[in-house]
Amino acid sequence: MANQSEVIDRLRATFRSGMTIPEQFRMNQLQKLLSLVEENEQLIIDALHKDLHKPKFESVLSEIQITLNDLYFAIENLRTWMQPEYNIGKNLATRMDECFIRREPLGVVLIIGAWNYPLHLILLPLVAAIAAGNCVILKPSEICQATEQLLAELIPKYLSQDCYAVLCGGAEETKSLLKNRFDHIFYTGSQAVARSILLAAAPHLTPVTLELGGKSPCFIYGRIDIQKAARRLCWSKFFNTGQSCVAPDYVLCTVETRDALLPAIQETLLSFYGSDPGEGPDMGRIVTLRHWRRLVDMLRKSKGKVVIGGDSREEDKYIAPTVLVDVPEADSLMQEEIFGPILPILTIESLEEGIDYINRQEKPLALYVFSDESSVVSTVLNNTSSGGFCGNDGIVHMALPGLPFGGVGASGMGSYHGRWGFETFSHRRSCMNRSWLLEMVNVLRYPPYSEYNLGCPLPMSFASV
Repeated sequence: MANQSEVIDRLRATFRSGMTIPEQFRMNQLQKLLSLVEENEQLIIDALHKDLHKPKFESVLSEIQITLNDLYFAIENLRTWMQPEYNIGKNLATRMDECFIRREPLGVVLIIGAWNYPLHLILLPLVAAIAAGNCVILKPSEICQATEQLLAELIPKYLSQDCYAVLCGGAEETKSLLKNRFDHIFYTGSQAVARSILLAAAPHLTPVTLELGGKSPCFIYGRIDIQKAARRLCWSKFFNTGQSCVAPDYVLCTVETRDALLPAIQETLLSFYGSDPGEGPDMGRIVTLRHWRRLVDMLRKSKGKVVIGGDSREEDKYIAPTVLVDVPEADSLMQEEIFGPILPILTIESLEEGIDYINRQEKPLALYVFSDESSVVSTVLNNTSSGGFCGNDGIVHMALPGLPFGGVGASGMGSYHGRWGFETFSHRRSCMNRSWLLEMVNVLRYPPYSEYNLGCPLPMSFASV
């Protein structure tokens, strides 16, 4: 088997040959990737169940369908995205010139996936990188071994082996891989590893996209249909067993809202998962014992009061949907992203207090506001910052290819999905083809310089025409 540097060198030689540049090649590879997903749906579902005990519905919705939607969108719009952009404001000196922006591929890019959505978090960036005309090294998460091995088997069968490669392995293999020079690194995962990615990219001045997480709040305030709010909150929080970077991490609400919300959550969980969620088919499991123990330890150290759930089983990495109240700001559950089926509820007394609490924290990847009052939703939107925002629902905003998906501040840098991914993996090259006309105007810029030249309309003027 070729080593890492040999694989990268092979892909770099391919890229320099121009093979990935033509529209037809990109379209062909996107269609083959579409076939990969469609023709191997059951294998994908089986691998995801083996890795995460994912219900079929969640696998289809959040892994397969979201990938297919992005592929359909890219295939439909690729020709438009590739067109040079001529709608450029010109000045007097360039009115006779051809000025345009040309999107060009970056080269050989590295995509490092995450374990919580081990298929879509590596295939969606791949869609964008292929559409933009790059060669790609894929590094799936080693934590989800069944999905990792499936990708390593299927990618070479469907896509050009001269342009795309899957490299497997753990932390040491990733560390070794990052010593190589890439033209872009796209990483999805934790903030701790992101810092290592940035350090590895620095010697090569490699641009980096970081898709991280953070503690995404769900602010429930004002008039509200509490039953609908509870259903949407529970679905978005406990989907994928809470192992979503955009899951509501905690709830902010008044005491009155909390007291109305708790029985609605209890009723919702019963209708969703039955009296024992661990025995039903619709609740997944924590990915590894290490992750399970981390969550159980956070729960054990919490000063909050468990009012719903709290049960756990080590033998099958199960944690019941759990809700806590009376959670202090300095609690163990409030120090880092939970990434599991544990929901703390913090109480505030006013809209302003809730906004102030959100703004004291690091900027989250997502922010959710539930309220029947549009003024509440707009006030929170206008006075906070987050990677994404959704009013009266959770996590669904990330499924729309037309919206950029990405963080801000500690929750990440850069964005993708749809055209935004195409732009992430493209260089916007500014181009100007000058006319030989109007040379009499250019004499004003040539030496010998004089005060007279400064007093005339200069050919480098920024005034548009």
